[in-house]
Amino acid sequence: MLKKNHLVFFDCAYQGFASGDAEADSYSIRKFVADGHYILLSQSFAKNFGLYGERVGLFSMVTASTEECERVKSQLKILIRGMYSNPPVHGARIVAEVLTDLELKQEWTRECKAMADRINAMRLLFREKLEACGERVGSWRHITDQIGMFCYTGLTIQQVLRLREEFHIYCTDDGRFSMAGINSSNIDYLVQSVVAVL
Repeated sequence: MLKKNHLVFFDCAYQGFASGDAEADSYSIRKFVADGHYILLSQSFAKNFGLYGERVGLFSMVTASTEECERVKSQLKILIRGMYSNPPVHGARIVAEVLTDLELKQEWTRECKAMADRINAMRLLFREKLEACGERVGSWRHITDQIGMFCYTGLTIQQVLRLREEFHIYCTDDGRFSMAGINSSNIDYLVQSVVAVL
């Protein structure tokens, strides 16, 4: 990527929910910067801080020089002026408070780990229950090969539509499920419904 002079744009939406460790989840970003890349980075704190209504996030850049940074910043200010002028600060202040207070940051880190562990446990259980249905459903290894809050199931649009219409299970048209929405109370119904549309 360096040889081809690519501009690298990272989207870090669920930091801490992939592995349970926010620092580990951002390794690739730090690695690219250390290797000499100039990057763009968008981060969201809506889900990993439970601030859904606040839509709080951050856009960062690593540039070649202070002068380049100023030029890019002036262009970004022109763009954002027409979009929102002044972003809301409530959510940003909550995130800043949590990340700058050692005790709060440690609590947030533990909660992210607990959420990631729960998501991963549901991901594994979902796969195991599907595969226990026999050869008809085949392998669902791709469910546990993925990480994070969402997973691509491989369901077709026809299967997704049947899940909605017949079983009232809702996901995106491409079969992307929210793993955070699966729990011990609904997993059996979900598995039975998926098997029914296969």
